[in-house]
Amino acid sequence: METPAAISIRNLVKRYAGIKGEPGKLALDGVSFDVPQGQIFGLLGPNGAGKSTLINILAGLVMKSSGNAEIWGFDIDRDRRNTSRAIGIVPQEIVFDPFFTPIEVLENQAGLYGVAKALRRSADLLAAVHLSDKAHAYARTLSGGMKRRLLVAKAMVHSPPVLVLDEPTAGVDVELRRQLWELVSELNAEGVTVVLTTHYLEEAEQLCDRIAIINHGKLIADKPTRELVEMAREKIVVLTLDRDIAEMPANAMFLKTELKGERVVEITYDKDLTNAGQVLSQVQGQGYGIVDVSTREADLEDVFVSLTSKAA
Repeated sequence: METPAAISIRNLVKRYAGIKGEPGKLALDGVSFDVPQGQIFGLLGPNGAGKSTLINILAGLVMKSSGNAEIWGFDIDRDRRNTSRAIGIVPQEIVFDPFFTPIEVLENQAGLYGVAKALRRSADLLAAVHLSDKAHAYARTLSGGMKRRLLVAKAMVHSPPVLVLDEPTAGVDVELRRQLWELVSELNAEGVTVVLTTHYLEEAEQLCDRIAIINHGKLIADKPTRELVEMAREKIVVLTLDRDIAEMPANAMFLKTELKGERVVEITYDKDLTNAGQVLSQVQGQGYGIVDVSTREADLEDVFVSLTSKAA
């Protein structure tokens, strides 16, 4: 049975108004995809691809030009109240009133969503993001990492079934990234559907069940993560040779050769057309002995670069 959609987008178009009669920028050009319920969904693309525009449309901050979008079955135009309740947005920017404490930030946000005092979970949310000990500290005294975690708690005050994180780890250190991804995984395990934009493709590959890629406002890929990675045809073999490389090994089956050291060469080949054994044979046939061999499969970054360069 097909998983129901947490978010459903059909033929979404956004064209910003131009200046002095000139045509405006086409930020989204007929984008259509579904975000399955219960998954961590990656929304990837180069800078300016249209990701933030799409998120802002879902959040009600930008008006679409045409098309349709539903969140948890509610149309964003006809049922704005329920779509707002169904989604929590964690923005890129860290914005807090510096004179509010974390508990006040959450209480105020819950009040804006009309959550009755008896139903508010402010203390539980602070515990979930490991900020209980900072509940009554001024927000201005929190570290950048603490503020990021508080943003996640703020987005969850109304218990939305869908959480959108827009570049949540931009500019943060490795430890904080790890903490944030642990938190996101915990929320997802509790049933929250997560939509994630990130430039850290390695993280997207590890975290996301499915990934969509947008480039120049168009959807150019929408597949389960494993299927997307398997689209890559290239494979890399790194060879340590028995002597200094005076002349680079060459063959029509090699897509690319790179010198990585006096005796180390990296050869890229199309795995649909040849294999590592044939590559090794060709190198040996050119008079080199092979001391060591390692291989690397293509990853999401390779696929991303290939798809976005083709669509450029």
